[in-house]
Amino acid sequence: MVQTGKRLVSTAAERYLLIYMITVLVVVTFLVIIFFIVFQKRKNKLLLDRIKQQQAFEEEIAQAQTEIQEQTLKNIGWELHDNVGQLLSFASMQLSILKMQVADDVKEKFKDTSEALKDSLSEVRALSKTLNNEVVLNIGFEKSITNELNRLKKMKFASAELKTVGKKIDFTNRKHEIIIFRIIQEFLSNSVKYSEAENLVITIEYKTQSLKITAIDDGKGFNMSDIEKGSGLINMKSRATLINAVFKLSSKANEGVRLVLDYPIS
Repeated sequence: MVQTGKRLVSTAAERYLLIYMITVLVVVTFLVIIFFIVFQKRKNKLLLDRIKQQQAFEEEIAQAQTEIQEQTLKNIGWELHDNVGQLLSFASMQLSILKMQVADDVKEKFKDTSEALKDSLSEVRALSKTLNNEVVLNIGFEKSITNELNRLKKMKFASAELKTVGKKIDFTNRKHEIIIFRIIQEFLSNSVKYSEAENLVITIEYKTQSLKITAIDDGKGFNMSDIEKGSGLINMKSRATLINAVFKLSSKANEGVRLVLDYPIS
């Protein structure tokens, strides 16, 4: 009886010890899990904060670059309008004076030169306006694009057309208006330099939540892998990122280039 009692006591003690050990193990496991979750949350928060800081830094850099570019373009616009414009005007005036002093049979020879000077002066003045953001804002978004297309059409394109779809919505942020115009201007500049296109079409589609802009040329196109690191594409992408717009440029050899920009209005 005594041995049986001791065994029962021993069994009960072992049972309590086992329960105690299991309880300790469960608590330790629970604490480890809690510690791991907290650690992961803190780690994820630090990583997220670092990513946000990096994004904020990149946005500040992009904003600074954009502001510098805008100021540079503005200064160039002033130089073109004030200095180059004045020189061309002076040259045109001097040519007109000289034309009056020569014989009638010689005057006809001045015609082409005189027309070229007038066209150059008109081109310089039109270009200077598109480089000055204050002028662009004053003229308006659609009118500025139309002026740019008309200018390019005189230079080399058979047609350069602007289409609008939907009811016009004004920009709540005028800086974004300039940025979008510069993206379009970069696309058009690349078309002039590289595309060998004959026709340009820009479509502005006003939607409830967004503004969708599609720009297309019918030039020789290119392989996307060959152009991915080009400065023009980087400029357009960084500007689009700055205003939270979805940017997509697509092209194939001999199939032209297509730009789609989706800008959230609200």
